[in-house]
Amino acid sequence: MRHPPRSVLLAVAGAVALVGSALVPVVSASGATPACTVQYTVTSQWDTGFQASVTLTNNMAAMSGWSLGFDFANGQKVTQGWSAKWSQSGTTVTAANESWNGPLATGASVSAGFLGSWSGSNAVPAAFRLNGTTCNVDSEPTPTPTPTEPPGTGTAPALHVSGTKLVDAGGTAHRLLGVNRSGGEFMCVQGYGIWDGPVDDAAIKAIADWKADAVRIPLNEECWLGLSNIKPEYAGAHYISAVKDLVARVESFGMTPILDLHWTYGQYTGNSAGCSDVHATCQKPMPDAQYTPSFWSSVAGTFKDDPAAVFDLFNEPYPDRATSTTTQAWQCWRDGGSCPGIGYEVAGMQDLVDSIRGAGAKNVIMIGGLAYSNDLGQWPAYKPTDPAGNLVAAYHVYNFNTCASESCWNSTLAPVAAQVPLVAGEIGENTCSHGFVDQVMKWFDDRGLSYLGWTWNTWDCSSGPSLISDYSGTPTAYGAGLRDHLQAVNS
Repeated sequence: MRHPPRSVLLAVAGAVALVGSALVPVVSASGATPACTVQYTVTSQWDTGFQASVTLTNNMAAMSGWSLGFDFANGQKVTQGWSAKWSQSGTTVTAANESWNGPLATGASVSAGFLGSWSGSNAVPAAFRLNGTTCNVDSEPTPTPTPTEPPGTGTAPALHVSGTKLVDAGGTAHRLLGVNRSGGEFMCVQGYGIWDGPVDDAAIKAIADWKADAVRIPLNEECWLGLSNIKPEYAGAHYISAVKDLVARVESFGMTPILDLHWTYGQYTGNSAGCSDVHATCQKPMPDAQYTPSFWSSVAGTFKDDPAAVFDLFNEPYPDRATSTTTQAWQCWRDGGSCPGIGYEVAGMQDLVDSIRGAGAKNVIMIGGLAYSNDLGQWPAYKPTDPAGNLVAAYHVYNFNTCASESCWNSTLAPVAAQVPLVAGEIGENTCSHGFVDQVMKWFDDRGLSYLGWTWNTWDCSSGPSLISDYSGTPTAYGAGLRDHLQAVNS
């Protein structure tokens, strides 16, 4: 779903805490001003992999280019990186500037990040070298706070695909019926926080009180990866920690968290462009090859031991608006690469499935089709290969979409639902009423399918559309339709 005007989105973000990071100041033993200062942060770590960010501050004379070197002590390997040209020879890692971030004035900082592999231990590098100048290190990692367990008493089901159904660990069919919780995709990149409104225990309990059993959580790849254009307090370790906390809280109330990649990097100014910005400040037609595989490798590594978490690869693909033929659009959707009409290198859905499975995660993966996920016509023909067999077709429908009638659902959705599980990740209407979503829910109910309303935010229901007027769960006229229906179906 596209979002209401920026003025509508200004809200107070929830407080977050830094969890799982190691901060390494680079200082001289004598106490003199060091040649450089490095903050090395392990933002996320799992069984065999980790994500780290490095922020370099130059305390020497201004330079036109930089190269940062350090050594691993425990056999760690850099596997992917961003915002620098990363290389490794033996234990020595080198991060050299890109063409766009080479100049570094006195006192200026630059940030880059990477994904790596490890086994046994993952010690922080002991020394850093800027353009060959060694900075003595007094390494003292920041202790990791003990996370506070949320107070919910429920347990979210571990899910997998069985034929055309989602089933729990016992093999019982399970429908995802719930809401979207927007905010994580735009607040951080706009510099206002991480969430739009509260995500504390009371706020999540209010969702559960509607008898929802799933919450879709839109995310921003630049915020997760901690790229330098994001305010540091809303990026990297802070952002990841906030997402992990919200996922845990959603699960504690017995609901399924669906992690959705909503906003991504890549400049697109073609047909139906949402913005001209290269950064992740609006919806792009397809995910980018530069950062999105790294995003999903990191997210998958972070949640691979949580079978209750579901991954939604990319919110609303629309390569069909850029390419000249439907065949080109579906090929771009699956295979990525250099897609006609899209100026950046695209990561296809197969690339992203491979990134997730390569990180060792077997979680359920949702994949939307063309036309902002409103067209699933050739989804089965272009379905990516998944060794885990855990793919779900994702569909979005609003009253203003092309495929927004029972006849279209019968002709295009029913054949897909006969082959794979089908989840309507977003349903809604811009009428401030619920007549249209009532029709959608009935059609999906009759076939035992899943759906989630857009969105659990206190916006104007005609521009959002918004389900609630406050975060205690008071419904709008539109939201009352979904609330009453969920309470009837899931009671």
